[in-house]
Amino acid sequence: MTDRPALTVVTDDPTPPYEQLRRQLVELIRYGVLAPGDRLPPVRQLAADLGLAAGTVARTYRELESAGVVVSRRGGGTRVAAAPPAGSDPTEALHDRAATYVREARLLGADDDQIVSAVARALDGR
Repeated sequence: MTDRPALTVVTDDPTPPYEQLRRQLVELIRYGVLAPGDRLPPVRQLAADLGLAAGTVARTYRELESAGVVVSRRGGGTRVAAAPPAGSDPTEALHDRAATYVREARLLGADDDQIVSAVARALDGR
């Protein structure tokens, strides 16, 4: 990952650091900033760069690997997995985005009815 995009962790965000990092990496992969085969930084290096415990970064990588987003090999590092086939099920990506939306809406003070109403309006194209 040369000329890596900046990854950040916001300490006062209620979202755990491993989850903040996981989301950022998923987005970088989703939008092609990180391509299949690109190598992620070693756990210890990324932890030091972000001021996190190595276990936090390791957890992020494990979560990404269990979701099939990255593959890890002993001695070969962690790399972005091959792109999923076209037409693959978007359920997990939709769930991640919906969870992010709900969390951000609640930070704005919205209640469940307002959140559902906003989604309904978006589906209607308004």
